[in-house]
Amino acid sequence: MKRISPLLVLTMLAGIAVSGMAQADRVHVGIGLGFGVPYPGYYYPPPYPYYYPYPYYPPVVVAPAQPPVYVEQGSAQPAPAAAETYYWYHCEKPDGYYPYIKECPGGWQRVAPSPVP
Repeated sequence: MKRISPLLVLTMLAGIAVSGMAQADRVHVGIGLGFGVPYPGYYYPPPYPYYYPYPYYPPVVVAPAQPPVYVEQGSAQPAPAAAETYYWYHCEKPDGYYPYIKECPGGWQRVAPSPVP
């Protein structure tokens, strides 16, 4: 066992001394053997769902208030009294006045109103 130990140290020193020359070469070829169960690799989780961004609302536009409009009214004079220009309408056949008789085949006659006796 004591002989293996110096032999191992000597082999490692030779490998270290030759490793500089080995890496200076352009071609690096290696053969490897692997034992074990194949591993599928890193599994990426599904991405998070895409959410819409907050909506953009346009700035609020405020129009200045219109100045009040004042309407000048004329002087307060009493209106002139209206003359009595209304008439009663009389029908001969059938005999009567308008609100009580709706149709008059002979035509309506205008009558000046008279006070009730």
